[in-house]
Amino acid sequence: MLAFAPLHAAASAAATVVTWLAGTLEPLTGGAATAAAIVLFTIGVRLLISPLTLAQVRGERRRAALAPEVRDLQRRYADDPARLQSELFALYRRAGASPVAGCLPALLQAPFFLVMYRLFATGDASPGLLDERLAGVPLGWHLGDGLTGPVVAVFGVLLVALLVLAWYSSRRARRAAAATGTVAGTPTEGPGAATLGRLLPLLPYTTVLVALVVPLAAVLYLVVTTGWTALEQVVLRRPQRADIDGR
Repeated sequence: MLAFAPLHAAASAAATVVTWLAGTLEPLTGGAATAAAIVLFTIGVRLLISPLTLAQVRGERRRAALAPEVRDLQRRYADDPARLQSELFALYRRAGASPVAGCLPALLQAPFFLVMYRLFATGDASPGLLDERLAGVPLGWHLGDGLTGPVVAVFGVLLVALLVLAWYSSRRARRAAAATGTVAGTPTEGPGAATLGRLLPLLPYTTVLVALVVPLAAVLYLVVTTGWTALEQVVLRRPQRADIDGR
């Protein structure tokens, strides 16, 4: 039990925040107050890590600007993958564009998702939250807990939203790889690059698979955070004036 003490403490803190938000929102949202509180909680998490997101966007733009040099290195060291990797990392280091910085926002969201899962899967931090509902479906229910009309409708809408968002993120991942000449910081050419290039755009769809086995509250968290990411891509990653003028 000691190993899970920090997680229990985090779930208890999250329960306090969600319960307070729900009480504040109840006059406006009625029976959906807890679901609305989860939405605000998720937005708060994303605002908390927004400085890292901005740093990620700046890094992506630096890597895009380095694309001609990356392609030159790929041609020069096409027969020496080890030297190519070394030269690429040296190039990124000189430009201050870390190829792994883009993973940080996603990694930092994982603990918050785990807390939300524990909060509505076990109820040990606040059992009363398990009885709160969204459109008549308990937030602690999983998709397989009862395939009634409301359950199918609520989960169906959220899963469709996740599928659309996953498609958009996958499409953008392919474009980003083409623009920077790298896939997740590795060359788009060379041993294993083709396989990685096929797998990376599929990663956004893992959120849909996760949503099939987690409680409704966690599915709602996934939809909001994935939608926030898509909105960031539209607002923060739009083409810059310099890029447009240079075309």
